[in-house]
Amino acid sequence: MKIMIFICGEGLGHTSRCLALGKELLAAGHEIEFGAYGYSRDLVEKTGYRIHEIPSEIKLVGKAGGFDLSGSIEATLKNARILGGPKVLKLIKDFKPDVVVSDSYYLGTLAAMLLNIPVYLIINQSNMEDFFKNRGVPIRLLGDLTKKFYREVFEKTDKIIIPDYPLPYTVCRKNLNFSPGLWEKLYYSGPLVKEKYEEVEQIPLKKPHIVSLIGGFGYREPIFRKVLTTAALDSGINYTLISGPSLDPSKFKEIPKNVQILRFVGDTFPYIRSSDAVIAPGGHSTMMEALSFGTPILSFPDEGHSEQENNAAVIEEEGYGRMLSYSTPPEVILECIREVLEDKKYRDKVKRLQRLASELDGPKAVRELLEKEAGKKVS
Repeated sequence: MKIMIFICGEGLGHTSRCLALGKELLAAGHEIEFGAYGYSRDLVEKTGYRIHEIPSEIKLVGKAGGFDLSGSIEATLKNARILGGPKVLKLIKDFKPDVVVSDSYYLGTLAAMLLNIPVYLIINQSNMEDFFKNRGVPIRLLGDLTKKFYREVFEKTDKIIIPDYPLPYTVCRKNLNFSPGLWEKLYYSGPLVKEKYEEVEQIPLKKPHIVSLIGGFGYREPIFRKVLTTAALDSGINYTLISGPSLDPSKFKEIPKNVQILRFVGDTFPYIRSSDAVIAPGGHSTMMEALSFGTPILSFPDEGHSEQENNAAVIEEEGYGRMLSYSTPPEVILECIREVLEDKKYRDKVKRLQRLASELDGPKAVRELLEKEAGKKVS
């Protein structure tokens, strides 16, 4: 089949799971083209896949560890391209795909629907209107319109793929709210992770070892600095801090001896496999990667970002790690790290999810779904 994959470029998690799916589809002999923008486009291009620049839909901004909704709406409107729709339509018409897979990129989803091409939507959140709660009348009205829009889109997609564990293990479950009429369209694929645990080699890290994946947006810098302060409190615990593409590690002058800081690393899986715990924001894809590798999580969700806060709450409730905040003092962070390292129950629970991820094999499951449903229509 010819398959077009559209990627939302806000946060690299969408990109990582689409690359996982693309790798699986290409290995099976399908013809793939990607549409992405921003860092996502750059990452896909570096991977060597055929990529097209597409208009951005949303722009996320924040400050001092918090998600700024009003600022994000303003930035999105400033970056909106009037001719975005025709460009995406032309892209699809030129490639003539048999099926479109859209990871949270709704312009591509609508274009596929308009052209009567089967479309499969990958999402880990359906209650986007929660962003707008308790934020004043104009913002609340925007939330109501958002809810109506997404409900219409969900009803017209061929399938909604949830790239997470099936219930009761679903990490993003607090972010899902579908009407009963849509339940038959839901497909819990399991984590869409690019690398398999058994295929990733361990690297020699001094134990115990914590890998921090706090990076990406500049407003996460305060927690990056707080992790450095935490590391200085106990030299017996070792850290690798991987900074995001918008964070320059050279600006940090006083680095404890038990810490190494690395610039943006394209392949973090060896560090996830070789570490005893992962420090991360509340992004869904990073959580799926850590849990698929059986590594507990210490999550710092962006403040005011309801989707991340919900993910982190499930991590806390299920005993897959701890939920912290930007206001958590270094002494408490250290105690939580010690708890996760010393209490065997955390390791036992995430090892169960590691086994389950291997059995589900998310990329293979989605490929087989597309071959079975869309492939039948093609033939």
